[in-house]
Amino acid sequence: KMAGSSAPWIGSAYLFLQSTCKTITLSSLYESSQKKPCVFKALKMALADSTGSMNGVDMLKVHCSHPHLIVQLKFCKRENCRRFLRSYREGALQKSLQSHLQLSLATTTVPLEVELKAGSEHLDKMLKDEDRCLECIYREKPDRLPDEEITELEEHLKSLMLHQSTNNNNVAGKDCSSLKFPSLPYPPQGSSLPPQVTFIFQGQQFDNRTITPDDHQKFAKSVSKKWKQVGRSLQKSCRALRDPVIDNLALEYDREGLYEQAYQMLLRFIQSEGKKATIARLITALEENGLVSLAEELLGLHSNEDCS
Repeated sequence: KMAGSSAPWIGSAYLFLQSTCKTITLSSLYESSQKKPCVFKALKMALADSTGSMNGVDMLKVHCSHPHLIVQLKFCKRENCRRFLRSYREGALQKSLQSHLQLSLATTTVPLEVELKAGSEHLDKMLKDEDRCLECIYREKPDRLPDEEITELEEHLKSLMLHQSTNNNNVAGKDCSSLKFPSLPYPPQGSSLPPQVTFIFQGQQFDNRTITPDDHQKFAKSVSKKWKQVGRSLQKSCRALRDPVIDNLALEYDREGLYEQAYQMLLRFIQSEGKKATIARLITALEENGLVSLAEELLGLHSNEDCS
C-alpha cells in the first residue's frame, strides 16, 4: 500500500513491437541512422497519446532484437501507468503507434503485433486485472537511467517540434531524415580501433577488431548456460552489465531460452561500449570461463576438417 507514502510510485515494463508486414522490420529501421529519429518520434508521440502527456512515461532504452523492437518504459506516477494500461488494453496504443509510424516513415500502413512484459510476467494474459498489472510493473524497478542516445533523440525531437511550431510547417518523414545518428549496435568494421590494436591468443597475434554480427550469433549459439559467467567477466569493465542487469536479462528472456539470453547480454555490451566492444575483451572473458573452443571458433582457428 502506498497511502501516505512520500516515496514516488515508480515502475518499469517492456513493450515488444513487431511489424507483421514482411517488408517492414522495425529493428532494422531503428538501426538505420536515417530512420531511427522517425521511429523514435512515432514511439514518443504514441506513448504521449496513451497517457495524455509527453512526460507520462519515459523511454529508458530501445533494444533491437530481430525482428522485435523492445522499448524499456519507466512510469513515475500510478495514474499515468493506469492510463497507459487502459490504452494498451483497448488497442488505442497499438492504433496510435501504427498511425504515427505511418506518418513518420511516410509509408502506407505499418501493421503491428504488441506484447507487454514486466520482469517474467506477461501482462497481456492479465490485462483485465488492472491492479495486478500495476503491481507487476511497480515491482520492477528501472535498472538504468535513459541511454545517452535516448537523451539525444529527445533533445532533437524537442528542437524539431519547436522549429515546427514556430514555422507552422507540417513535418513528415523527410524532416526526420535530416537528424543523423550513428547506427547501432555494430560499429563499422573499418572504424578506428582503441589503443590495443592487436592481441595474443595461444601464441598467435590477432587484429583487435570490433565484435561483428557473425561473432554475436556464434557466441549466442554456442555459449549455452555459461553466458552469465561470461557476462560477469565482462561486467568488470562494463558498467552496463553491472548487477542486477545480468539476472534481470535472465528473467526477462527466460521464455526465449539460452540463445536469446546470451544474445541480449552481448548486445548490452556492444551497445554500451561502442568501438571499445572488441573481440579481445570477449576472448579474455571466454578464456576466464574455460570456453577456449568457442574463442577459437570466433577467431577462425577451427579448420575445415573440424566441420567434416
